[in-house]
Amino acid sequence: MNWVAKRFEGRMHYGWIVVGVVFLVLLAAAGTRATPSVMMLPLEKQFGWSRSTISLAISLNLALYGLAGPFAAAAMQRFGVRPTLLAALTTLAAGVAISSMMTAPWQMVLVWGVMVGSATGVAALTLSATVVNRWFTTHRGLAMGILTASSATGQLVFLPFLASISEHHGWRPVVFVVAIAAAIVVPLVAWLLPERPVNVGLHPVGQSADTPPAALPPPKNPIKVAFGTLAMASKTRDFWLLFFSFFVCGASTNGYVGTHLIAMCSDYGMTQVQGATLLATMGIFDLFGTTLSGWLSDRFNARYLLFWYYGLRGLSLIYLPYAFGIDFFGLPLFAVFYGLDWIATVPPTVRLATDVYGRDTAPIVFGWVVAGHQLGAAFAALGAGMLRTSLGSYTVATMISGGLCLVAAVTVLRIHRIGRSAGVAAT
Repeated sequence: MNWVAKRFEGRMHYGWIVVGVVFLVLLAAAGTRATPSVMMLPLEKQFGWSRSTISLAISLNLALYGLAGPFAAAAMQRFGVRPTLLAALTTLAAGVAISSMMTAPWQMVLVWGVMVGSATGVAALTLSATVVNRWFTTHRGLAMGILTASSATGQLVFLPFLASISEHHGWRPVVFVVAIAAAIVVPLVAWLLPERPVNVGLHPVGQSADTPPAALPPPKNPIKVAFGTLAMASKTRDFWLLFFSFFVCGASTNGYVGTHLIAMCSDYGMTQVQGATLLATMGIFDLFGTTLSGWLSDRFNARYLLFWYYGLRGLSLIYLPYAFGIDFFGLPLFAVFYGLDWIATVPPTVRLATDVYGRDTAPIVFGWVVAGHQLGAAFAALGAGMLRTSLGSYTVATMISGGLCLVAAVTVLRIHRIGRSAGVAAT
């Protein structure tokens, strides 16, 4: 791997190549997480499963995706990023492929809920935070924004393509395509992802060449580290403010819109491909919005950025039920505003976590915050499915999601108030 780094010496820092490799990993994971939304209608049609039943598997997937994060971050400290990631990607590809044989709801819960959910939790935002904190001293916000945008790009690349396959050939070819995509990134991780800059004779981006390499932390039990960090962080107000705001973030993105928008569009007479194209369009705008958010996080107060992000997202969701009744500008206007804001919250949230808890501890703390994100996603995925089954529409679920965003917009202003965070020194 040293020879690969030397090929880029004098051209660009190898840290940006690491960002590129991790971007592809997150891209494959994002495509995998988006797949159940494409499968919902075909499974409902073929097996007669209700949306609430399918939503249960998706809800479990989202919850485990989040809960695996802090343990994955701790495992990366103990065993290394590359071994942990290779094990997760192999499990992910195998689980998605096995799901092609499912014929009962419990099988979807076991494979897509437990197996795939746990594996995608390793290739998640905690991976981004770990890599960025190891490889970057400056430009952290930009690097985090690029990696976070991979989720949007995953939708952009996969959803219309997968929806078209599903519409013409059924859901089983969809899972094979996703399994192959997950398998392709395995050799890239094995060949091109060093553990730390020092392993290829480099300093982190922005660090002076005269700075001595930081001492590596001694190996520790990852489960003990994860729970120990939770015990420490849970005593601080900032942790619960971050946790709540990210709970709302997950509920209003992956859980609600990411899971149910395609099915919602079908309620208004749109096809699966049209619904997936709408999501992909939002993904295009989020690619720019989240990258820009990373750049802004390097320059402006993260609390104020989050205030605007959550506030605008809440207003766009409240507008959504009316958008279907506006002929030309309705849905495109929603796609632009919501898309720019889809996961723009991640870079400033990572910035705040790092400011409060420090570079070494922040990835694990952020892992627990991501757990809140995915618990919110699980709550919304299941709750919206149940509301749709009982009420016959998604309108109430949409209004609840938008209202929670407005509450979060006010809440984030109290995060990391200098001198007022109990238990953590202000920085």
